[in-house]
Amino acid sequence: MTFNPNAEIRSDNVSAAGGGGGGGGFRPRRGGGRGGRGLKLGGGGGCLLLVIVIIYAVMGGNPLDLLGGSSSPQGQEQGPVAEGSSLEHCLTGADANERDDCLVQATIESGDSLWSQLGPDSGIQFSEPQGLVFTESVQTGCGAATADVGPFYCPADATIYVDTTFFDSLSSQYGADGGQLAKMYVVAHEYGHHIQYLSGSMQGADRSETGPQSDAVRLELQADCFAGVWAHHAANTVDDEGNAMLSPLTDKDISSALSAASAVGDDHIQGEVAGGQVRPESWTHGSSEQRQAWFTTGYEQGTVQSCDTFAAGTV
Repeated sequence: MTFNPNAEIRSDNVSAAGGGGGGGGFRPRRGGGRGGRGLKLGGGGGCLLLVIVIIYAVMGGNPLDLLGGSSSPQGQEQGPVAEGSSLEHCLTGADANERDDCLVQATIESGDSLWSQLGPDSGIQFSEPQGLVFTESVQTGCGAATADVGPFYCPADATIYVDTTFFDSLSSQYGADGGQLAKMYVVAHEYGHHIQYLSGSMQGADRSETGPQSDAVRLELQADCFAGVWAHHAANTVDDEGNAMLSPLTDKDISSALSAASAVGDDHIQGEVAGGQVRPESWTHGSSEQRQAWFTTGYEQGTVQSCDTFAAGTV
């Protein structure tokens, strides 16, 4: 899957920060980004990555307590975000097809186009997340983090954080195929956590237990499903001028996304990647099979309602 080379991907809410503390400063998060953009609907036991909880443990906190994020009203000022500079070189879809930092920005912009419609249609009071591309380490509304934790979403500042070197690890270390949609899946999954925060499902989940049917796993599988919903509609998302942002998906694209979902399954990481024993009772993200299945559900059905992992008898 590629971006339309002529699509505009400039963003007011995605920025870049350097290593050693994410640019060295903080700024309060401002609600909303470009806004006003519509969607044309039609058709179609090792290091755990794509995390939403591990960052808190790395920071020395209790991830079960902090995941709920800020109690600030949606759309109003929340926690601080590391100071960043705009990705001035990321102007068009052609840039997103050539550079991973631009791909992150463009995928978030595409997500804004989709969820600004699907969110309100599903009763969710939508506001755009922030995005920050960083290297090595970063200061967040949840505390300090390093690139070792992989991409993550911080609910305290409603920001998606990505060190793009993760994309290389995703293929070379974890076994994804390295395709473009594998990378976009990573970003769309983290965007899914933002939707969970806005809808309240993140705050309402009981994350005190682990295991294949736990709320912790159901939370991650719902974010996978939301990534699939984005993929279903991706070719119909538009820029500010109404231009399609992405080309239609191919079977190869879907295989690429599924390879990424499989690569970050708990069983795959514990066994094939870490070379240890697979311990389902410790799972927090779900097996490769579960993650692929829920991405596929979102992709095939394309609705928020199809992603209610908390109502499912088994996931």
